[in-house]
Order: sequence, then structure tokens, then C-alpha cells
Amino acid sequence: MLRDPVGSRVGGWVEVLDRPVLFFGGKGGVGKTTLASATAVLLAETGRRTLLVSTDPAHSTSDALGVPLGPEPREVLPSLWAAEIDPDVAADAYIAEVKARIADATPPRLAAEVERQIDIARVTPGAQEAALFDRFTQLMAEAGRTYDRVVFDTAPLGHTLRLLALPEHLQAWIGGLIGRRRKLGILHRVWRNVAGAAAGEEREVTDPVLEALEERKARFTAARATVTDVARTAFVFVVVPEWLPVAETDRAVRTLQRYGIPVGAILVNRVLSGEPASERIGGHGGQLEMRQEIARRFADVPRRDVPLLARDVRGLDDLRRLVAHLAPDGRRGIP
Repeated sequence: MLRDPVGSRVGGWVEVLDRPVLFFGGKGGVGKTTLASATAVLLAETGRRTLLVSTDPAHSTSDALGVPLGPEPREVLPSLWAAEIDPDVAADAYIAEVKARIADATPPRLAAEVERQIDIARVTPGAQEAALFDRFTQLMAEAGRTYDRVVFDTAPLGHTLRLLALPEHLQAWIGGLIGRRRKLGILHRVWRNVAGAAAGEEREVTDPVLEALEERKARFTAARATVTDVARTAFVFVVVPEWLPVAETDRAVRTLQRYGIPVGAILVNRVLSGEPASERIGGHGGQLEMRQEIARRFADVPRRDVPLLARDVRGLDDLRRLVAHLAPDGRRGIP
């Protein structure tokens, strides 16, 4: 295992790059979008069909790549596609799909009330997260099929942690809905048996609501299995050697570990080379001191330093300058 003077473990980064699903997260302003985009470029340039997906409402992935993006994947390089998911648009599409699914199963006299209840659900807390995770599950399922790698550039940490914790809660919630829906079906059959001919002719029809619930439960179950599979998924934290980002990342790592989500690597961004011992950042000591703190707090997590560049990264040409720093041992190829 290669190490730098403050103990940064770089060998594990190769294993992280070999996993089909990567989540990039970090405190706002640490360079998460830039490094997620550069990693996607690295993977694409080594022949992996890669999808880069941004769920950050700031929509800065377009700026990082230098191309406009929308909710559907767009090819921006050979073997690299990218998309930006707008949570509001995702929630609207989610609600429209729910309405379409239940339209045929709702008696006309109840249709208006059912639609009203669905519209109320659209603005309740958690509706955006549920819709966003539904889109997550669809895209995660593409890893290993349409794409070799799916790289998620997530929203700032608090939002992302809530999102990744959703599968456990949603599985239980949907399981309850399925149970109640099946009970209604049983009651309907009992009523027909009691009513006999008065109930009219029975038609064999499927229950679109139950089908939708079963399908969604299967997708959430698969997503839960994916995000907790150390062979398929890794969460990559981006941090800068400053006290607040390090402390927040420490809390986030412990949260993910509590949910069984594998933390694959820590990318320490904007590292100064040849830093004088007297250099001070943010009043919390020099970068060397904070890098030592990072090594202490995340001793069991592979770490990789990314240097501070002379200018902001904008566009594919600038991203390619970062690729050499992210490729194993500075090489462009991945063994």
C-alpha cells in the first residue's frame, strides 16, 4: 500500500473505481462536483461506458463539463453521458405517473377526490426525496446493463444522507400499503361470494395500484441491496483540509456506516504542495495539521490527495488536467 508523508492510503482508490455505482458527497463548496465529473471523465477515457448524474439543485455539473444538461442522459464524450435531475421536475413526473396508474382503478365518483389527495401529497415534506429516490433506483439499475459505471454527484451532505436512508423507511411504508391493498381485494372477493348473482358478472382484471406498489417495492428492495453492497457501490467523500468540512464528513461517515452503506474513499481536495509550516488556513492551523487529523479520523478509509490547481476548473479540458491526479499512481489507465 502506497502512503504519503501523512499516511494517505491510495491503493484502495483502484478498488473504488472498479465498482459500478459511485456516490460523491461532501459539504457545499469543497469541489465535490468537480471531482465527480473528473472521475467520470477518467472512467470514460479508460473505456467504461459511464453515466454522470447530478442531483444537486445547484446544477453545477453543466458548468463543470461546459455543456448544457437536462434530465435525460446526453453524450458529452465518447463513453460518457451526463444528466441533471431537477427534484421539482422529478416530483411532478412521479405524481403524474401515480395519477396515470390509478386512473383506471378509481371509480368516476371518487376520481376528483383521489386526484386532490395526490396533489396534496405532492407538497408534503419528503415528497421530493421520494420522487428523487425513485429516479435513483431507475438509474442504479442501469449500472452493469446500459452503463458500466454510474457516478452520482449528490446534493450537500444533509440532503444526501436523508435520501440514502429512505430505502429502509420506504420499504416498510410500501409494504404496509400493499398489505392494505391486498386486504381490500380479499374483502371484495368475500362480498362477491356473499352477494352471489346480485354482484353481477365477475371480470378477471388486474389491480394497477397493487401492481405499481409491488413494482416499486421490488425496485426499492433492489436499490437497498445495491447501496449496501460493498462489491457494487462506494460512497466517496470530498473534503478540504479545514476543520468544519472534516468534522461534518466525520459525522456523515458514521451515519452511512450505521445504515450499512460502504464508504469507499476520502478525496482530500485543494492540497497545497510544499506548504510552509507557518501556513494558516481558517484559523485552525496549517493544512499539514488538518491532513494529519484526516488521517487519524479516517484511518480505515482509503484516501487520496488532490492538489490545489492554479485556476478554477471549467470545461472538459480543465477536467482532464485533474484526471492524472485521480488515476492510480498518476497514470491514466486503470489496471
